Amino acid sequence: MVVDGNGASGASAVGPLAQEFVQFCIESGVLRFGEFKTKAGRLSPYFFNAGLFDDGAKLGRLAGFYADALIDSGIAFDMIFGPAYKGIPLAAAVAIELARRGVNVPFAYNRKEAKDHGEGGSLVGAPLKGRVLIIDDVMSAGTAARESIALIKAAGAVPHAMAIALDRQEKATENGLDVDYSAVQYVRSRLGMQVCTIARLADLLQYLSSHGSEEVAAHHPRVMAYRQRYGVDE
Repeated sequence: MVVDGNGASGASAVGPLAQEFVQFCIESGVLRFGEFKTKAGRLSPYFFNAGLFDDGAKLGRLAGFYADALIDSGIAFDMIFGPAYKGIPLAAAVAIELARRGVNVPFAYNRKEAKDHGEGGSLVGAPLKGRVLIIDDVMSAGTAARESIALIKAAGAVPHAMAIALDRQEKATENGLDVDYSAVQYVRSRLGMQVCTIARLADLLQYLSSHGSEEVAAHHPRVMAYRQRYGVDE
């Protein structure tokens, strides 16, 4: 089957869906506050760890958020690809959730190391073909996206779109230096792919600024300062 829509160039969840997702992540301990070193060497006041969607209920609800955001975005795709390792359970869970809603699409994923026995190779699951949607948790430098794109192209399919849980909306790095665009903007403008996100850093800031709890709202100044220092213009 084909998931089809209006061909939007990419979309983010807005309003209640994004706010509900942020709340879910904080309550699940997936989104934490403190001081965390990013891959770019920055000290971030928040950290999103998708590995903590670590039981059936959390993963099932996460898949529901992905499905809602994808349907709302109108992005069209023929199958799902999950890059190793975090993308593997995400792709499987979203495929299950879409099938539960009456949209059955094939999915595949890759191994980090090619298998040298049995069927061999580095790809597992359905054959890569048509318009492929890559599902991952976040994008930092876009390295995982480029690796997935290369695998999909080598298989003769089209890397068409990406779906991620959180857009950090911060500057990417190239050769250790900050650039004036984010990884999401790079994928959209330089690679020509559509990107669907469940929530963005702006949604997190909105949640922190409007939350009734002083403990939660207290994180807003540090997250805002980080956004002002490393954020990109949309």
